[in-house]
Amino acid sequence: MSDESPQQGWPPRDPTDTGSAPVPPDKHGEHSQHSAQDEQDEQDEQDQPKDEQAKNTQDTQHGQDTQHGQDTQLGQDTPTAPDAFDAQGDEKKEKREKKEKKATKAERPKRTGWRRLLPTWRILLGAFLICALVLIGGFITGYKLVAIPAANAAATAQSNVYLYADGSQIARDGEINRENVRLAQVPKTVQQAVLAAEDRDFYNEPAVDPQGMARAAWNTVTGKGTQGGSTITQQYVKNYYLAQEQTVVRKAKEFFIAIKLNREESKEQILEGYLNTSYFGRNAYGIQAAAQAYYGKDIEDINTAEGAYLSSLLNAPSEYDVVVHPENKPAVLGRWNYVLDGMVKEKWLSGADRASAVFPAPGEIRSSNTGLSGQRGYIVQAVKDYLTSNKIIDEKLLATGGYRITTTLQRKKQDAFGKAVEDQVTSHLDDDRAADRNVRVGGASIDPATGQVVAMYGGIDYTRQYVNNATRRDFQVGSTFKPFVFAAAVENGSETQDGRLITPNTVYDGDNQHLVEGPNGSTGYAPSNEDDVDYGPITVRTATDKSVNAVYAQMAEDVGPATVRDTAVALGLSQNTPDLNASPSIALGPATASVLDMTKAYATLANHGKHGTYTLVKKVSRNGTKITLPRQKAEQAISREAADTTTALLRSVVEGGTGTAAQSAGRPAVGKTGTAEKDKAAWFAGYTPDLATVVAVMGADPTTARQKPLYGALGLVRVNGGGPPAQIWGQYTAAALKGTDPKEFDLRPAEGSEDVATPQEEESDGPGEPEGSQEPDTQGTAQGQTPGPSAGQTQGATQGQSQGQTGGGTSDGGQSQPPSPGQNQGQTGGQTQGGSQGQTGGSTTDGGTGSGNGGGSADGGKADGGTGSNAGNGGNDSGGAADSLSHAPATGAEPPAP
Repeated sequence: MSDESPQQGWPPRDPTDTGSAPVPPDKHGEHSQHSAQDEQDEQDEQDQPKDEQAKNTQDTQHGQDTQHGQDTQLGQDTPTAPDAFDAQGDEKKEKREKKEKKATKAERPKRTGWRRLLPTWRILLGAFLICALVLIGGFITGYKLVAIPAANAAATAQSNVYLYADGSQIARDGEINRENVRLAQVPKTVQQAVLAAEDRDFYNEPAVDPQGMARAAWNTVTGKGTQGGSTITQQYVKNYYLAQEQTVVRKAKEFFIAIKLNREESKEQILEGYLNTSYFGRNAYGIQAAAQAYYGKDIEDINTAEGAYLSSLLNAPSEYDVVVHPENKPAVLGRWNYVLDGMVKEKWLSGADRASAVFPAPGEIRSSNTGLSGQRGYIVQAVKDYLTSNKIIDEKLLATGGYRITTTLQRKKQDAFGKAVEDQVTSHLDDDRAADRNVRVGGASIDPATGQVVAMYGGIDYTRQYVNNATRRDFQVGSTFKPFVFAAAVENGSETQDGRLITPNTVYDGDNQHLVEGPNGSTGYAPSNEDDVDYGPITVRTATDKSVNAVYAQMAEDVGPATVRDTAVALGLSQNTPDLNASPSIALGPATASVLDMTKAYATLANHGKHGTYTLVKKVSRNGTKITLPRQKAEQAISREAADTTTALLRSVVEGGTGTAAQSAGRPAVGKTGTAEKDKAAWFAGYTPDLATVVAVMGADPTTARQKPLYGALGLVRVNGGGPPAQIWGQYTAAALKGTDPKEFDLRPAEGSEDVATPQEEESDGPGEPEGSQEPDTQGTAQGQTPGPSAGQTQGATQGQSQGQTGGGTSDGGQSQPPSPGQNQGQTGGQTQGGSQGQTGGSTTDGGTGSGNGGGSADGGKADGGTGSNAGNGGNDSGGAADSLSHAPATGAEPPAP
């Protein structure tokens, strides 16, 4: 054995060794360098999990130990020093590996050039997450903060629509031409046409279209013009809740409100709101207004083709109106076809119906009647007053609009009333006559059977004269009130102060300024007759024809002024009528009831004493919902006997009294004339069996509205009830009832009321009976006598003249005194006619015949105008009182309150 060092035999020589010397170990027995393979192995070990690395480390250590054992066996002597430092070597190795790993990272190449400008995927991911969080937070915040606001004023504003009884339009009274309807009122095909035009997936899509909103917002921000791109829900939100400006803020609000609204309202509710708020052109807001504006009918009557055109208008309301822009018809047809084709595509319209569809040209632009000129303003105001005064609709609620009000007014009768006023009054006005500036006309007409107001004339033009002459309560009604006094007497079985039952034949003292007697003696009230005429004993019938104030003032006291007042109210006058005071003077008509009030009262008489629910309104609805109206009911205001007896009393007024002009109606009629104090108003109130009408001609200064006398107006000396009012009444009634069969009055008067009575003649020192004070007609013809059994009245020939020669006719030529101018004229027109009537047995005003001896100048005619049954030369309708009563000059004028 050679004596060698342990290192000399380490490591053992490998037979494949090429002769390169091995690297000697360091003091720990490890190599100072590692092969490339060893480095790779170490890197692989580092990439493994720690538990695997620990296992590999153990395996490596075991291998080293094994190899070391083998090396020791191959060598003769193995040193023990390397084994002592194995543990420390492993620790050092781990630290070295960590340092090397860090060095490797540090040695990675850095990004240079343009690559440095690009974000890494880590940055992009982070930015995306941040944006997502911001959007989610913003959505949550916006959804919580943006509430559904109250509807804007413009979206809820509607006009009230006023219609004739036949459904044709009278007027609108709002600035916004809108009338909301329920979705059920819109035909299904019209609904589908709108969806085909605007949003075919409406029922299946969400409330918003983010893509469309983004596009619209971008175009707005970049200045490329405004653009929609919204769903129907969003459009409804814009129309109903928001303003119309195109801003990003408004679009954001629209977004959140639409989402909330879609959760709170059904699709049907949203579509209904959209149809009611959209603009269609021609100042039409909402589809109902559009149907009227373009086709003149309600939306319920619109067909599919018309609905497709209305739907097309939503895209461009003004441009697609082919009447205004005929040059745009090709574009309109394209849009119309697009809508119909869309309906076919969605299976809402059959191919056959599509093929047969023809473009429905809209009508010409018509006035929407938002103006209140002519009669429209008077009608609208009267209807409003009716609705609010009867507490059907609150005044403030009515002002919000949206009401569809069908009136009882009939267009044919309404037009006839206007024509009659035009022919009888307006066409005769002359700017050169100062009095003509003051002329006003009011009228109303009621169907007695139904209580419905079928026509009303309020004035020449609402925009020129705002006060409705048919409803104003500031002109005295005059003698048109007297029938109410008589009706009250019959209704209550009233008696005179001396115990005689009051009937048409009851005789009263008709002298001028006769003191009214009460139960306790004189009342101190002594009314004047017209022109201070003394009539002496006179029947109620004749006193009615002549409007004798003294007789009716005493009758009012006999009945009881309070009873008379109650009867007038029961018949139809308002409880609050000014100057309707319970005193004897009530009979003379100082009360200032309206024309409409008087028409109601006369309609009650025409309806045999039954007072109906007089109304101007047939039906009312709002947004398709009907409003309850007062129940129609008729109550017996006075007995039929009282009403019919009053009607019988008024016959002679038209047949031969002061209202003969009303005969132009061409059918049986009754009525009463009246004149206000100082001739400030003239009235005619009358009725046929099927129509009651009152007309008044009034005088009022157009600047100050102060009441003015009508002297000289229309070229007449005086305007009285038998003139223009009766003429208007006659022409209107004839036109209104044209095409209907004339009806006779079916009367059941009080027993004995038709009997003829002759007043007891009284002694008097006066020269004779005064001439009549009846009213001349508008042509200036004075009626002097009443008709015979088969004829009407005879008339004098000169204006303002009053026939009425008292005492003899032509047979005896008698005359009680030298005639005054008025008497002489009366003699000229009356002697022959009166005499001839007398000769043929002409009847008196009350249709009866006198039993006297015919009377000449010495004994005069009878107080009731009766003719002598034997002599045949007497009696004209002015009638004498007794053969010893004197005559007073007459002027043919009506009393102040006849």
